[in-house]
Amino acid sequence: MRDGESAVPIDDGRCFACGPKNPIGLCLEFERAGSDEVFCWTVLSDEFQGWQNIAHGGIGMTLLDEAMAHAAAAKGYRGVTASMNVRFRKPVPLNVPVAIEGHVIWQRRNVVGLRAMVRDEDGTLLLEGEGSFVSMGSVHDADDRRTPQE
Repeated sequence: MRDGESAVPIDDGRCFACGPKNPIGLCLEFERAGSDEVFCWTVLSDEFQGWQNIAHGGIGMTLLDEAMAHAAAAKGYRGVTASMNVRFRKPVPLNVPVAIEGHVIWQRRNVVGLRAMVRDEDGTLLLEGEGSFVSMGSVHDADDRRTPQE
């Protein structure tokens, strides 16, 4: 860790998945759907293509990872991905709405277990994943330690 860096991750608004200050990012906006659940709708544009009319698999994994991070935050944890297992059930289409949801499924000490899913407009499961995050503190720990450019 460099001098002046915090052990607690700081959100400076430039996250590829949800950062409003990232002009090439996904700009995902999650809402709480319970005390340990989050939900988001998004439409992936052609910039995120793998095969024709299909989102790149890494983008699909990003959707799952971000849903897990926001579910952990909804429970008060700020952390980083430790592991993630993904099951690709069907291709994620481009240019149509898809739903993303994340849930906390367990918590032990500083590790949070999570589950996330991506579904199409009809509710068909496209992707699902489970993962664990290492909590590096409360979501409130770094609130007043923003980067200097803010």
